[in-house]
Order: sequence, then C-alpha cells, then structure tokens
Amino acid sequence: MTANVMDKPDKPSSFGAHVKRLREVRRLTQEELADRSGLAADTIRRLEHQDFSPSLRTLRKVCKGLGLSIAALFGSFELGGVTEEVARISGLLIGRSPAELKLLERVLATLIEELDRPH
Repeated sequence: MTANVMDKPDKPSSFGAHVKRLREVRRLTQEELADRSGLAADTIRRLEHQDFSPSLRTLRKVCKGLGLSIAALFGSFELGGVTEEVARISGLLIGRSPAELKLLERVLATLIEELDRPH
C-alpha cells in the first residue's frame, strides 16, 4: 500500500508519522532534529503533523539530521504495512553501514536463538 506524503496525521502509515518514528528511535527531540537539520523546530513539528508539503530541499535537510539518505527515507516509508514494533526496529537500522548491519544481524540472530531455546 502506497501512502500519499500528505495523508492525515495519526495514521500509522502517514509520512509525518514515519518521520516522527525515525526521530524517536534515534532518541531525538524535535528541537534536536531541527538543530541537526538546520531547520526551525516549528518546521519539524509541521512536517510531523502533515501541515505542509515539504520541498525536496527540506527533505534533504531532515535526512541529514536523521543521518540517512532520501532513498532510505522513502524506501523505509514504502515498507508501511509492518507493525509498529517492526517499524521501530527498522527505523534503528536505516542508514547504518553494511558492516554495522552485518554485526547487528549476528547479534539479533544470537538473541533470537536464545529466545527460541527451551528453558
């Protein structure tokens, strides 16, 4: 399911909710993301609440603040049909280097093995 960038807020699949989720899993406040992005905190609030349609320039700045590419931002948004928990985990992984992802995959596999082991 593809969502329009201007879907209304509070929908888990809205673009603003997606940006908010990416900000929160990085443990950033709106003010901190604004500072990292070179934008006003009000711009971040308005983006998360879908109050305007951001320009490509604004999206690039937000991506810089989140530490990911525009392709990663929209690619992760297109994964929309996953649960909130999976989306939060995905948000933590977006923008990581291949070496970091390989390490995280090994850690996650070890944790899952432990969870699946009979106790």
